[in-house]
Amino acid sequence: MSWPLIAALCAMGVFGGFAAGLLGIGGGMILVPFMTMIFTSLDFPPPLIVHMAIATCLATILFTSISSVRAHHLKGAVRWDIVWLFTPGILAGSWIGPWIGKQMNPMVMALFFGAFVAVAATQMLIDTKPAAAHALPGRPGMFAAGGGIGILAGLVGAGGGFVSIPFMTWYSVRIHNAVATSAALGFPIALAGTLANIWFGLGEAGLPSHSLGFIYLPALAIISTASVLMAPLGARTAHRWPVRRLRRSFAYILYALALYMLWKGVVLYRA
Repeated sequence: MSWPLIAALCAMGVFGGFAAGLLGIGGGMILVPFMTMIFTSLDFPPPLIVHMAIATCLATILFTSISSVRAHHLKGAVRWDIVWLFTPGILAGSWIGPWIGKQMNPMVMALFFGAFVAVAATQMLIDTKPAAAHALPGRPGMFAAGGGIGILAGLVGAGGGFVSIPFMTWYSVRIHNAVATSAALGFPIALAGTLANIWFGLGEAGLPSHSLGFIYLPALAIISTASVLMAPLGARTAHRWPVRRLRRSFAYILYALALYMLWKGVVLYRA
């Protein structure tokens, strides 16, 4: 692996880790388009590029979430009662998401990811506050909600924050608690999703060397190291800076990344 490539992966880890701590989004969704570019430059088999990018970025959340949630926990911001209610459904959904992704045409997967990122960027830009409900649903409702969040997160390699944070604020959870709790939810999402991507990728034809299932281990190691160092800084920043302004800046970046993934989908279609 060349030094310029190592430097690019380190930069991705720094950026993704900071975003994970700041916004509780896991960082994976921001990194997938960049990882797609890198895997394309490495001449990975085109049908595997998007799936491997999503799987590898989802695996980085295993490490980023631990670092991020520790910083939020020290601030007393994580609602662990909500984490335990969400986790069973999230574990189930995050296993199913990669299985669905494996059945999808890579062109469809790229277009779906691009569309999802564009919607997430719009949500960040508008920053609407839903009218608060009274109380969280019971265990069956939380299991269903967790399952839906897990499936979507497993499909796009994200920490689920773009769904879980609005869901929690809808039920009167304070925004700082929702961000911190979403960061904690990133671990069960990444755990189940990573195991699923390993399991469903074993024996897949054409996988590059140093792959474990759909996960490219060298990229995982470099990005995770950098992101773990940056996630606490992002978490501390979330409690100090005007996060609304930062969310808008990230939204414009996400629009650019969404356009790239939509373009990638068109390229795969023509191929």
